[in-house]
Amino acid sequence: MIKIIKWTGVAIVSLFICLVAITYFVLNASLPEIDGEINSSIIAKEVTLARDEYGTAVINADNEYDAAFALGYAHAQDRLFQIDLLRRQAAGELSELVGARALSVDKKHRIHQFRKRAKNIYTNMSPHYKKLLQSYTEGVNNGAKSLGAKPFEYYLLNGNFTDWQPTDSLLASYAMYIDLQLAQTEIDFRLNALRELYGDSMHQFFTLPSQYQASIDGSVLPIKSVEIPSLPDDFGNQNSTENKTVNTIKNTELIAYDSVLEQPDYGSNNWAVSGDLTQSTNDVKQTKSALVSNDMHLSLRVPSIWYRAQLNYTDNEQSVMVTGVSLPGTPAIVVGSNSKIAWGFTNSNVDNVDWVKLDEDAKTSSINEIIKTPDGDEQFTFEMSEYGPVREFKGQKYGLKWVAHQDYAVNIVIADMAKMSTVTQALDLAATMRMPAQNMVIADAQGNIAWQLTGAITGRTNLKRHAISERDFAQFATLWQQAETKPAKMLNPDNGRVWSANARVVSTVDLARFGDGGYALGARQQQIMQSLMAQNTFTEQDFYELQLDNRALFLMPWHNLLSETLKNSPQKYADDIKALNEWNACACESSVGYTLVRRFRSTVINQLLARLNEDLKKHELSTSYLLRSIEPAIWALLQSESPEWLPKQHTDYTGFLLGAYDTTKEKLLDTYSKQSQSLADLTWGKVNALSVKHPFASQLGPFGDLLNMQEYAGFGDSYTPAVQSGSFGASQRLIVRPGNEQAGILTVPGGQSGHFLSKYYEKGFKEYASHQNTPLLPTGNEHLITFIPASQ
Repeated sequence: MIKIIKWTGVAIVSLFICLVAITYFVLNASLPEIDGEINSSIIAKEVTLARDEYGTAVINADNEYDAAFALGYAHAQDRLFQIDLLRRQAAGELSELVGARALSVDKKHRIHQFRKRAKNIYTNMSPHYKKLLQSYTEGVNNGAKSLGAKPFEYYLLNGNFTDWQPTDSLLASYAMYIDLQLAQTEIDFRLNALRELYGDSMHQFFTLPSQYQASIDGSVLPIKSVEIPSLPDDFGNQNSTENKTVNTIKNTELIAYDSVLEQPDYGSNNWAVSGDLTQSTNDVKQTKSALVSNDMHLSLRVPSIWYRAQLNYTDNEQSVMVTGVSLPGTPAIVVGSNSKIAWGFTNSNVDNVDWVKLDEDAKTSSINEIIKTPDGDEQFTFEMSEYGPVREFKGQKYGLKWVAHQDYAVNIVIADMAKMSTVTQALDLAATMRMPAQNMVIADAQGNIAWQLTGAITGRTNLKRHAISERDFAQFATLWQQAETKPAKMLNPDNGRVWSANARVVSTVDLARFGDGGYALGARQQQIMQSLMAQNTFTEQDFYELQLDNRALFLMPWHNLLSETLKNSPQKYADDIKALNEWNACACESSVGYTLVRRFRSTVINQLLARLNEDLKKHELSTSYLLRSIEPAIWALLQSESPEWLPKQHTDYTGFLLGAYDTTKEKLLDTYSKQSQSLADLTWGKVNALSVKHPFASQLGPFGDLLNMQEYAGFGDSYTPAVQSGSFGASQRLIVRPGNEQAGILTVPGGQSGHFLSKYYEKGFKEYASHQNTPLLPTGNEHLITFIPASQ
């Protein structure tokens, strides 16, 4: 018996060792070969693909098409699974790979028919751009086939990579529409719901202009006296039996109401100063080139969304060298510098959405789709109008008109930015780019700077932030078919500065033309503007410090409110008051006071809106997408002390605010200090920790952490220029003076490779998380692939 147990144990251990060895062999086989010579029938002349110490893809080619081939090859080697997810996300085809858990996401995206739209756009593309996409596609598919084994995620899912198609690169662009603009469709729908349920006064209340304004031309919207809308006890719809539950919500449920969360403020910061305001100790030529900064705010994940690259090729007998970040799945440098110009983007939030209130006799059709899953096909049917997908509210049907559905929604003209030499050339090109509408900031080596609305912007006018009738829509329906060709811009302003941060940048005059599609509040943008105005000269390091500015200017009024509130019971809140006095007025790692103020604000907003949200729940809605602009409305309630909005268990606002703080503190302690219940555990660095994870880490149990980045203490917030909130924040940081790239900075929150055994898996993340500089330019070649034309 002992021998049997012994040999059974040996067998189990041996089997385990074999499994580990096989797993390691398979995983190691999926690592790409990043050295050697490869024959290719695709390229015209010899191409090299080098990698530096950060894994930056450095490509040298004779022409743009061969460079695109090599970039596609590199993307496939390092990010194959990720580019697969990107196209599937846009097309609503995730379930085919990851299973039924993605069905709700697929249905949400499938109604937009992006795969069909991509095919239509590709069919009508010019031969040049078709060839560029075809070359990139060949690179992706060749790179995929070069792997000794498929990426490990496919083994977890029992799936495979299917060949890339040229239209898939357009789907990657549509995926950015989903990230950056899909929320606008929800904002408009919910604003219309408020108007339908509670009238114009409620709609206006949620769209009040704030004092946080920082348009480039200095124009401001007037701050008018606020009418506090009433909250009738029955919340309308008196005949609905569901409404009877609204007034029977327990007091404890109301005071703890905290289910309406802020949506991530997808956007970015960028700014530039003219050559008259720049200096650099590393500028050996002492040129007067302008200086530009860009950090795009997106979800942070493993691997990071952007991919460092430098493309070198010849175009019309001119040498092109462009360095920056590419979006795996597409053949262009999205943000970067070519030594003559440098550029960056932020989400513009101009109005590109209309909900059309359908007439009773409006014709609609049913679209039947099949969503594939590993367990079989799922039938999916949705309703389509002549305007777009149909959505219903209170028995009324609405058709969605969204710029993403137009034939001019996407193109790859951005690839030509690499060839531009001056700001004026870049502005002309940018007017033809088609992507989610952006604020583009450009600087050139001659010292010029500019800002311009860029991307797909509908030509229609008569902008509304609520649904319109079919008759009203007919007045400008033809303008929807036309993209804006003369977007708002600012070239070389007298003060030598341009900036944007997702709030209103256009003038009050242009606002009537381009509208408000859900601007950010403006506090972050205003803080950036003020910092730029406070200095007369700037270096790259000055710009980096501004990117990391975490001063809590926006929360100052909330800090004062909480401090004054707690003084009503100074003995009870002695430790709390001390933490507030020592908060350092910043979203700093060690600040407990910042945590208390920031979360207190969220609780106050949730509780004041609680009854409204309870009513909206019946329509499967909430105010969550509307919280971005709620600040002036909330302060109007606090200053007026409107009794109608006060939670029912309170008779005055002082008691309400004290109760809101107690709720805030209790939740924080239960989450972050369950054992000791100590305020000292509530540092902002802990509560807002930077946590960047692989989407499949949770499936690997204790081994999952092998896929995740190291956790760092949190720094910054959504209302400071240093944007960071858990797994959301600056997806890259670029600072550069064109012509002085040797002093340029480019940091990315993660490595180049999506393979956790690669030395490039984490490379660069530590520097990003600890606010160190990493260079824009490649740091010398560590590995080299040479592609040789098959004819040679």
